[in-house]
Amino acid sequence: MKKPIALAILLCMLLCLTACGSKPSGQLETLPIETSSAERSDEVQDTEETAGPEQATEDETTEAGETVKEEQGSMLQMMIDDTVVQVEWENNDSVQALRELCVNQPLTIQMSMYGSFEQVGAIGKKLPRNDKQTTTNAGDIVLYSGNQMVVFYGSNSWAYTRLGRITDKTASEMSELLGHADVTIKLSLGE
Repeated sequence: MKKPIALAILLCMLLCLTACGSKPSGQLETLPIETSSAERSDEVQDTEETAGPEQATEDETTEAGETVKEEQGSMLQMMIDDTVVQVEWENNDSVQALRELCVNQPLTIQMSMYGSFEQVGAIGKKLPRNDKQTTTNAGDIVLYSGNQMVVFYGSNSWAYTRLGRITDKTASEMSELLGHADVTIKLSLGE
């Protein structure tokens, strides 16, 4: 009894699949061909080389293959007290909103030490957020609760939206910079 039912179900499934995938006679279905990341990179390079001035972009490709658009004249810069730090910013809505807050004047955030591993400060406005469970390291910059910036000189695990990472300081330099007293962060747009 089970074999005839199974056979009937199988035939119905085959008929449905055949009917769904059929094309008018004489037409072949073309499937996309997967390319390796190296081949895609070559294709992008070929396109950039043949693009005219009106098609030129200011995209940069990271080692992970992600494209980061940085509009000319709108590079977001960070200063912690009197120290300029190099930041690799994320390409997300939160960072774009931060950048927009700095269009008319620099954004100053008063930070406070918290938990012996981070400095936290109110941004003054809610930003878009995409919180994910994250384990942070010294130098990480995150958005907490949509309206607070956190800069780490230690490590913590929590749900944050990543904003960026300070790239020119070691963990011990971050601890020296942030681990002794409250600081002021200044964000501005530069060249």
